[in-house]
Amino acid sequence: MAEATDDRLRLLIERIERLEEEKKGIADDIRDVYAEAKAVGYDVKIMRQIVRLRKMDTNDRSEMEMILDTYKAALGMG
Repeated sequence: MAEATDDRLRLLIERIERLEEEKKGIADDIRDVYAEAKAVGYDVKIMRQIVRLRKMDTNDRSEMEMILDTYKAALGMG
């Protein structure tokens, strides 16, 4: 029984290692896309913000924007 448990653990660890390697590859690909965008003149910081906003739920995004506007108004920023 212990051998089967050891095999299962080894397989799980190996799957995690493969997924971690895939994740690194994807992160490299994303970096390459941002570098390409920068090379053609896009503002990468703004693009990252847009990606982050697009991930958000519409209600959460609206609430965040409302709070941001409130803070900006309180600081005389618009």
